[in-house]
Amino acid sequence: MTFEEVCGQDQGTDTSDRMRSAGSALEELLLSAKKHDCLTVGVYESAKVMNVDPDSVAFCVLATDEEYECDIALQIHFTLIQAFCFDNDINIVRVGDIDRLADIVGGGEPGEPKDAHCILVTNPNLESWKDPALEKLSLFCEERRGVCEWVPAITLPER
Repeated sequence: MTFEEVCGQDQGTDTSDRMRSAGSALEELLLSAKKHDCLTVGVYESAKVMNVDPDSVAFCVLATDEEYECDIALQIHFTLIQAFCFDNDINIVRVGDIDRLADIVGGGEPGEPKDAHCILVTNPNLESWKDPALEKLSLFCEERRGVCEWVPAITLPER
């Protein structure tokens, strides 16, 4: 075995454990933020918040699945949101299961599709709400940026 193979094997197991941990932390964060009324759900609603009060944004989640991968307008919105997050030092992750994410954050009228393509965790008053899951995710994002993964993908735990 080469050094690269050994390092790659160790890192692969460690990375998958961290991905599972990050998925659990994301679910905890979203549930806690929902409880504290610190969630903004939807692409356009998120863009409004980012435009009016970017300092209140603590975390960003972009979600898509196979159905929306070819949606050019959505991909343009994602690119703009990512650029905004990078410019304003906002941690950002990508989730591949939009239905699961929509179930976690709720919202939307019964029978209508839920727009959970972009979710912001806001923190209007920095001292009012702190969540350990947010800290875990911030560390995860920082670690992933260290290996040039600018928008890490997270898998949410199954129910």
